[in-house]
Amino acid sequence: MQRILEEELMTCVEQARAYARADFAAPHSAFIKLFQERFGEHLPGPCVLDLGCGPGDITFRFARAYPHCMVFGVDGSAAMLAEAQRALSAIPDLAGRIVFIPGTLPTLELPLPQYDVIISNSLLHHLPDPQVLWETIKCCAAPGAAVFVIDLLRPATSEEARRITQLYSHNEPEILQRDFYHSLCAAFELCEIEEQLTTAGIAGFTVKQVSDRHVMIAGHLR
Repeated sequence: MQRILEEELMTCVEQARAYARADFAAPHSAFIKLFQERFGEHLPGPCVLDLGCGPGDITFRFARAYPHCMVFGVDGSAAMLAEAQRALSAIPDLAGRIVFIPGTLPTLELPLPQYDVIISNSLLHHLPDPQVLWETIKCCAAPGAAVFVIDLLRPATSEEARRITQLYSHNEPEILQRDFYHSLCAAFELCEIEEQLTTAGIAGFTVKQVSDRHVMIAGHLR
């Protein structure tokens, strides 16, 4: 199946609300577990950049897993950031360690010039030009930064994409099921991601399928 682009930003309030209320506990817990398996308990430094943070669930989970870090979550959707801020207001113990910032790649205005850790979940497939993500990471990463990206993998056929959509989102609202299917169709194959890293001049990263629908891209940026 050829890649089919989808909307770069989820700007609709209904979309953001559905995404914020959906049950992503399993994949988001797996995100943290895979990060810890890859990089261990000690970060290269305290400053973490979460690109495409959405409503903030992974941002919160990461801040809890690494209690000495400061996490800066970035998203281009005002609706998503409104959900993130609403959720953060109910977690006072994290309020001083998380900052949400509006911004789109590649024209980000960030409070710090470099970050010790850069994470991203399900942003890559939203980008018409995937190199935008890798070039942004290169610009924002401190020397030796830990980079950890999880994204969807594109199924071989539209039928397989529909099967995966039904399997994992049948209990979710129709709008989320629709967006999930479109995201699967917009995702990349392993070989395409490897080519992206080569084009970006990023070497030594692990590119590995970690579930029936997810890929992990991880390494230290030298």
